[in-house]
Amino acid sequence: PADALPSRINPVAVRDLLQSAVDANMNMLRVWGGGFYEPDWFYDLCDELGLMVWQDFMFACNLYPSTVDFLDNVTAEVDYQVKRLASHPSIVLWCGDNELVGALTWFEESRRDRDRYLVSYDRLNRTIEVAMKRAAPGAIWWPSSPTSGYLDFADAWHADGAGDMHYWSVWHENKSFDNYRTVHPRFCSEFGFQSYTSMPVMRTFADPKDMNIASPVMESHQKNAGGNERIAGTMFRYFRFPKDFASFVYLSQIQQGLAIRTAVEYWRSLKPHCMGTLYWQLNDTWPVASWSSLDYGGSWKAMHYMVRRFFQPVAIAAIPSKDGQTIGFSVVNDTAEPVIVTLDTWLVSLSGERRPYRSIEGACGPDRAEMLFSVFAPDLPEDALLFWSFKASNGMAGEGHHVSGTYKALDLRASGLTLDIAPRDDGRFAVTATARGLALHVMLEADVPGRWSDNAFDLTAGASKTLIFTPSERGVDPTFHWLDLHSCQTHQD
Repeated sequence: PADALPSRINPVAVRDLLQSAVDANMNMLRVWGGGFYEPDWFYDLCDELGLMVWQDFMFACNLYPSTVDFLDNVTAEVDYQVKRLASHPSIVLWCGDNELVGALTWFEESRRDRDRYLVSYDRLNRTIEVAMKRAAPGAIWWPSSPTSGYLDFADAWHADGAGDMHYWSVWHENKSFDNYRTVHPRFCSEFGFQSYTSMPVMRTFADPKDMNIASPVMESHQKNAGGNERIAGTMFRYFRFPKDFASFVYLSQIQQGLAIRTAVEYWRSLKPHCMGTLYWQLNDTWPVASWSSLDYGGSWKAMHYMVRRFFQPVAIAAIPSKDGQTIGFSVVNDTAEPVIVTLDTWLVSLSGERRPYRSIEGACGPDRAEMLFSVFAPDLPEDALLFWSFKASNGMAGEGHHVSGTYKALDLRASGLTLDIAPRDDGRFAVTATARGLALHVMLEADVPGRWSDNAFDLTAGASKTLIFTPSERGVDPTFHWLDLHSCQTHQD
C-alpha cells in the first residue's frame, strides 16, 4: 500500500508513485497479499498509465482456518472483490495468496502436522479459485506466489524450473550479489535488498545525535531482524568504510541498486527462459530502512535511477561467466521490432583517462536476448575499469561500467567534481557536473524535496553531465551538493 495509515492515502500521491514506476520503464506492479485491495481509482490510474497489475488475494504469510464459516466468508470476499474489479484491463492475473505454502514450514503447529495444515490450505486455495472463476470466468488464475505450478506444494524459493520464484538468498542468507546468477527463474516475482532511506527523509524523524545506524531511533526504523548488520556487512564486502553517516546512507543505496541490477540484468539475459522480474519493493508505507526504490513520500533513491536504465526496453549488460574468465555483453530487446545496436567500449584508468578498446555492431530480434560479444577478463589491466556506451536503431541508448572484483580494491582518487548551477525561468534548475578525474556513482542532492532528471551516474576525466532538478515547490533556492565513491570513503583532496 501507499501508506501505513489508509486515511493518508490519496489519488495525487498514488499517481506520483505509479508515474515513477512508468518513468522507470516498469510495466507491471504486484499488489501484495499482505496489504489490502486497492480502491477503484487505483486501478483506474493503472488502466490509464498502461501498468499491468498482478493482483494477490489478501492472504499472506500465515496459517488460515478452513472451517465452513470462514470459507463462506472467503467466498463472499472473493466474489465481491472480483466483481468490483474484473472490468479493469490492468488486472492481468489473480493470485490466490502470498507465501502460504512456505508458511507451512514456519510454525511449530504446521511443522508438527504438515498434512493437516496442507489439506486446510488446499481447501482455502480451492475456495478462492472456485469463487474467482465463477465471478470472472475468463480471468487468469495463479494459485499462489511463489509456486512451481498448480497443485505443486514444493519449495519455490529455490526451485527455479517452472512457475514464479521468490529468491531471497542474497538478502536473508547474506550471500554475494553473484549468487543471483546461480538461479534461472522463469519469472521472479519477489527478491530484494535493503538500503537506508535518504537523508532528507531521515531528518523528518531523527535529530543529529541520532544519525548513527546503531542509535535507538535508527534501530526502531529497521523492522527486519539483522537488517542493519546485513547492510553493513555487505558494505564491508564491496566498499571501503564510509567516512560519516551520510556517506553510509549513500553507499547503502548504491549497493542496493547494484544488487538488484545484478539480478535483473542476468535474468533478462536469459530471455525467453526468464520473462519477468518484480523486485520487492516499489514504495515505503512509512519512513524506514527497507527494500524500496522510492522513499516514503515518493522521492527516488539511487536505485530507482538505476532501475530506469536496467529496465529500459532495449538494454545492454556486462555478464561475467561462472568462472570469471570472460565478460559477455548481452543485449535484450523487449520491443516488437528487431534492433541494430552499436556498442563502444573503453578502458578507463583510475585517474579517469579513457582509451578506446573495442567497438561492435550487432542485431537483436524482437522480444529476445542475444550475446553480442565477449572479452577475455585476464586481458584487462588490473588498474582499469571497462566502460561502455551503446545506441540502438530505435533511438534507445545507455552506458555503464564493469569492475572485475570489488570497489574496495580500487585506489580511487579525488574526482575534482564541480557543479555549475543555472536557475531556469520555469522554476527548475540546470545543474552541470564536471569531473577532472574518475567519478563513480555520482549522486547529486538538494536540500529541498524534488526530482532529478537523472542521477547515480559516472563521469570520466573532463566529462560533463547536465541534470535538471525540479523542486516540489516553486520559489525555493536550493543548495546542491554531490557524493561519489571516493568522496564518501575518504576526505576529498
